[in-house]
Amino acid sequence: MLQPLRKPSEAEPGRLGRLAKLPVFFDLKDRRVVLIGGSPGAAWKAELLAAAGARVDIYASDVSSEMEALLARGAADGSLVLHRSDWSADLLKDAALAVADLEDEGEAEAFAAAAHEAGVPVNVVDKPGYCDFQFGSVVNRSPVVIGISTDGAAPILGQAIRRKIETLLHPSVASWAAFAKHIRERVMQLSPGMARRTFWERFADFAFQGRPPEAFGDTVETVLEQIASGPAQTVGRVTLVGAGPGDAELLTLKAMRALQSADVILFDDLVSEDVLELARREAKRLMVGKRGGRASCAQDDINDLMTRLALQGKHVVRLKSGDPMIFGRAGEEIEHLETAGVPVDVVPGITAGIALASALGTSLTHREMAQSVRFVTGCAKTGQLPAGLDWRGLADPNTTTIFYMAGGTAGAIAERLMAAGCSSALPAVMVSNVSRGDERWAGSIADLGLASERRDPTKPVIIGIGRVFKRAAKALDPGLEQPLMLDATA
Repeated sequence: MLQPLRKPSEAEPGRLGRLAKLPVFFDLKDRRVVLIGGSPGAAWKAELLAAAGARVDIYASDVSSEMEALLARGAADGSLVLHRSDWSADLLKDAALAVADLEDEGEAEAFAAAAHEAGVPVNVVDKPGYCDFQFGSVVNRSPVVIGISTDGAAPILGQAIRRKIETLLHPSVASWAAFAKHIRERVMQLSPGMARRTFWERFADFAFQGRPPEAFGDTVETVLEQIASGPAQTVGRVTLVGAGPGDAELLTLKAMRALQSADVILFDDLVSEDVLELARREAKRLMVGKRGGRASCAQDDINDLMTRLALQGKHVVRLKSGDPMIFGRAGEEIEHLETAGVPVDVVPGITAGIALASALGTSLTHREMAQSVRFVTGCAKTGQLPAGLDWRGLADPNTTTIFYMAGGTAGAIAERLMAAGCSSALPAVMVSNVSRGDERWAGSIADLGLASERRDPTKPVIIGIGRVFKRAAKALDPGLEQPLMLDATA
């Protein structure tokens, strides 16, 4: 029977909860480390030690190809030296650390005992019983270094945690940490207490904006002035971020970093809660949805709100469903912001058309079926089909067409395509809330209008039309509400 675990929060007030291991950072610059073994695992340890500045003496009769490649790279600076011989206790003299990758249990025990006799901390790979210290997963933003340990219980979990941190910690943090070392003496001249703390808090705010120090000035003095003046006295910025089709795991790393550094997030009502959960907790969130047939925010009001917030010194993230540059009115927003002198950048997202292809396992440009793809808006401001669409071009049998915002115009789309020469049996698919496992329909374009009438009108749909969808349509569950109607020759 499992015993209840003592939670960290149950530690006595004012006391640190129990640590499985003490996290420390060991200075190995120009210090000698003894490494036994030539395996791929030993090669990784050697690379890690050399990266920390150690001089690594490697003792191995045979070496793996990974070790050979590492030695070829490290030979120039002398940080890695291979000795083709077995180990002996006298090799441990004056070593800062001892590391070994030894399969034989008896040899591993003997090596650990020899290291202890020499007073050298030891690690035997994958044998925690002989280890004085462990190698954790590392997030490298040197001089910022983050070590992650699971006390040997679940190394893969440690690696997963490292990946999570990697997504949130922009590479520019390394530049800011180096800059901090450069200016530290100057900052220490500030009065102790609140003055220094205020400066470093502002410094941290700048460091997490995802831009290096040189983005804020050409000299150390100008950067310091920017930091010291505080965020309220500087122009902020706007980042247009593609939230993708809804699945939070489809966000880019750059999108996640933007969400984590935002002061204010303006989001469409198509953005999923899962995506918003990844945002910085302190960020203010404002819904500025625009949906056909519903109360919506006017685009001019959104433009003015973004500008006003940015001019107050805030980092504004404009979070858009899909990709900002595909039917997202990003061009209007960029023009408005640039006219007002507000810096703006764009983080692309996965547009719904690409998500549709992935969800159905369909190549939009399958060889011999389609040589081009078109993304087409299916709805104008009037709620009807846009005027001026090239229906003859859209009816090209070698083109795959993806219609956005077309739930209410699906029947009209099918009629216009058939009138332009499309076969009534041409395959079509319609998916609601693509990437989130909602309703799917497949059939021929002749039945597209009827299928659209049966859909849930509250859910956004995307429609795909073209020969490439024949296989996907056949693979859909035949128990769906609408039968599949596909001509084998279509």
